[in-house]
Amino acid sequence: MPEYAPLDLPENPKLSHNITHFARALRRAGLPIGPGRVIEAIRAVEAAGFTERWDFFWTLHACFVNRPEHRAVFAQVFRLYWRDPRYLEHMMAMMLPAIHGVQEDRTAQSAEKRAAEALLDGAQADLPEFADSPGEETLIEVDASATMSGEERLRTLDFEQMSTTEIAEAKRMLARLSLPVKPLASRRGQPSHTGGQVDARRTLRQAMRRGGEMRRIALKKPRPRWPNLVVLCDISGSMSQYSRMVLHFLHAVSNTQGQGWARVHAFTFGTRLTNITRHLATRDVDAALAAAGSHAQDWEGGTRIGECLHAFNRDWSRRVMGQGAVVLLITDGLDRGDVDGLGREMERLHLSARRLIWLNPLLRWEGFAPKARGVAAMMPHVDAFRAGHSIATLEELARAISDPGDDGEKARLLAAL
Repeated sequence: MPEYAPLDLPENPKLSHNITHFARALRRAGLPIGPGRVIEAIRAVEAAGFTERWDFFWTLHACFVNRPEHRAVFAQVFRLYWRDPRYLEHMMAMMLPAIHGVQEDRTAQSAEKRAAEALLDGAQADLPEFADSPGEETLIEVDASATMSGEERLRTLDFEQMSTTEIAEAKRMLARLSLPVKPLASRRGQPSHTGGQVDARRTLRQAMRRGGEMRRIALKKPRPRWPNLVVLCDISGSMSQYSRMVLHFLHAVSNTQGQGWARVHAFTFGTRLTNITRHLATRDVDAALAAAGSHAQDWEGGTRIGECLHAFNRDWSRRVMGQGAVVLLITDGLDRGDVDGLGREMERLHLSARRLIWLNPLLRWEGFAPKARGVAAMMPHVDAFRAGHSIATLEELARAISDPGDDGEKARLLAAL
């Protein structure tokens, strides 16, 4: 990049124009950038000036980035927009379907895809004036007629690999999902005209009203009893993207009638436990998750699974685990605390639950093995161990909940310990 002296807005309209278009590309990639930040960025560059590329990079970084997950996206958009003269060709390659089975760095790949998608939206009009001209390029056409449909591809796509547009579409698909559950066996009965059991108490009561004359036999059938759904969702830094998508799914489950759950209780944990049940009751999903995010102060922080499970078992277990509750634990199991205490708390949670199902996004890797101490301590105390990285894995939850014999990958991985 050529050297630039400190800038004055009226005398440098081209650079100001390019910074504005760069901010628009960042906004399309998912960063919350408004006109105020654009003005601040132009003034910051004017005040600081720059003689090296990294001076310019960090000046804009200070103005546009205020969350850790935005750093990778900013770096990729900056590289493509300000540095790479053949950026359009690179972006076209990013938009091609990924090769199945190739395992790359998830954060970098997702950031590049979002950057490419953002810049391809009117990319040539936004080409910086001082970048080298890419010249005439060969028109590239991609024939995707033989590929699977968009929704089918999204069903199996890793949440962390999705672009901004794909995340929005995946959220709409998650809002349509259901998680039905079968009723539990109950000793209480309810009147029935076709039931197979004799209701002796009601039969005798009716006979007493008629002076002891028994005209007909009253029948009854078991009254359906629905369990609670209790969700413990890890919101630490390594789980942030998965947690957001799972919470969208749980919001749909909480606000959809006819799925059978008595109540849905949701808790988030990272370095501390937070009850977000009342926030998920809000009908608008964006408002619900915004309120939950503001209430949980440990988003994208560290992970203390054992301490958070201890807080749940001590303060909340008796309140929400009645009626044969089913527990969903969403975490990667990478705990930084006391592993022995984690095993004890998992055992206590397992004994309190009708079924304990662990969703772990690390299972998306074919070579996953329970080598981490936290994972090894937790796995013996769950009924099912399943992946939770895509829409398809969330759809399969219904089978795991309804089938007591479904243990997912637990038996195979326990054998590897």
